[in-house]
Order: sequence, then C-alpha cells, then structure tokens
Amino acid sequence: MSNSSSISHFLLLALADTRQLQLLHFCLFLSISLAALLGNGLIISAVACGQHLHTPMFFFLLNLALTDLGSICTTVPKAMHNSLWDTREISYSGCAAQLFMFVFFLGSELALLTVMCYDRYVSICKPLHYGTLLGSRACAHMAAAAWASGLLNALLLTANTFSLPLCQGNALGQFFCEIPQILKLSCSHSSLRKLGVLAVSACLAFGCLFFMVFSYVQIFRAVLRISSEQGRHKAFSTCLPHLAVVSLFLSTAAFAHLKPPSISSPSLDLALSVLYSVVPPALNPLIYSLRNQEFKAAVWRLMTECFQKH
Repeated sequence: MSNSSSISHFLLLALADTRQLQLLHFCLFLSISLAALLGNGLIISAVACGQHLHTPMFFFLLNLALTDLGSICTTVPKAMHNSLWDTREISYSGCAAQLFMFVFFLGSELALLTVMCYDRYVSICKPLHYGTLLGSRACAHMAAAAWASGLLNALLLTANTFSLPLCQGNALGQFFCEIPQILKLSCSHSSLRKLGVLAVSACLAFGCLFFMVFSYVQIFRAVLRISSEQGRHKAFSTCLPHLAVVSLFLSTAAFAHLKPPSISSPSLDLALSVLYSVVPPALNPLIYSLRNQEFKAAVWRLMTECFQKH
C-alpha cells in the first residue's frame, strides 16, 4: 500500500500492446491534433482580422476556439509522446498540471457555451435590445466571467483531488490525468471528500445545462411564433451549430462518466474519453463553418490574402 506522499509518478493507460498499434494511435492523435489546430487557428485568425466579424457571436466563437486549442494541447501531446516512446509514466506534478489545465479549459468551454446560448436567446427573443444587452463591454465581461469560472473551478477541483490520500497504487485507467481516475486511487475513508469533489462538478454542469435548456425553450417558443417559414428557418439555422456543439460536448462527457458499471470496459472507456476530450475540438470549427456563409467568406478572403502575399 502506498500513499500520495510516496508517489512520484503515475502510470497512464497503455493505448495498445503492440508497436504497430502504438504508432497507429500516434498517427491518429497527430491527425486529429492538426485538424483541431488548423480549424481553430482559422477561426481565431478570421475573427481577429475580419472587421465585419467583430460581433458578439464571433467574439464568443473566438474564445471557444481558444478553449478547444487549450484542451487538446493539454492531453494529446503527452499521449502522443507515450505512444511514440512506448512509455506510460507522467510525473506527479505533471499529472496535477495536466488535470488543472484540462479542467480549466473544459470548465471555461462549458461556461462559454452557456454564454453563447444567451447570445442566441437575446438575438431571437429580444432582437431590439441586442445592441444594448450584448455591447462590447458586456461581451468582454461575460467572456472574462466564463474564463474566471473555469479557473476557479479548476483550482478548487485540482486542490481537493490532490489533497486526498492515495492508497490504491498509481496506475490510472485513462490516457490522461482525469479526476474520476485519481479518485479511484484514493483511500476508502475519504469517501465524503470524494463526494464533495464530484458535487462541485455536478453543480456547475447541471447549472449550465439548466440555463441552456431554459433558454432554448424560450427560443423555440419565439421561433414558432414567427409567421414566415423563411424567418423560422433562418432563426433555427443560427441555433443549429450551437446546439450541435453542445450536444456533442455534453452527451459524450455525460455518457463517459455516468454510464452503468455493467457496460464498462477498457476499450469502451477509452473510446468515450477520446470522443469527449479529443474529437470535439477538431469538429467544432467544422460544425460552425458549414452553415455560416459569412464565416466561410472571411476564411476564404484570409487565405487568398495570404497566398497573394507569398
């Protein structure tokens, strides 16, 4: 039996047993990472350089792209390193830093998705007050609040998680440091503190989810009152990207952590963890760009200017 004071490193989940599969996982993570870097980089560049994209929706989308870049850069490089060099080790401090950054970016993303839901609510339900309720100062304050809530949540959860005594070894059943996996290593007499850590996460998640559900109920009621079919279609189309991103983010994360133990298996757990931690940052830019002609035009203009300069 060991305790947290004697643990110098953790052992992450081995993605594969054979060298060929390890290299395949490395190439898969590399391709997903490059797709996420390209997509989110284009969003950040297009919004920053395009004056006509300096609107609340695109301002929040830029912040969302930053959280996506941060979350994928927190987990994937270490997994790629371990696959390439056939190792499983991560230092105790490295694990704490990885967990802190991952929780920070995920918490900030959830808060930003909630703020973006409010943006859609105001634009459809209170269009005459849009400029007042979502001025540049208000948008900056809401974005800062989203990042601050993610930071506070990460500090609280990381401090509480790593203050628990660990008595169940140092092997994690995940390819990155994650709170539920570290809680599995904690001593049995710390169950109340473990429940406290989980309760903080649940309150944040359900609070944001309740606000988004309430907002979309109001949005759908307002859209259904629009007399013209074209107007309803336009209103729905502005909400679809946000709904798709929220559904992908919340459904995969919720199923990964709330699924019944009876259907749990190492391969399923690994697939679900990749779905909620690695895939969304790569898919979000695609989801937002597919139905937004204005954004696609801005990206095309940016790429054309870059090619002309060279």
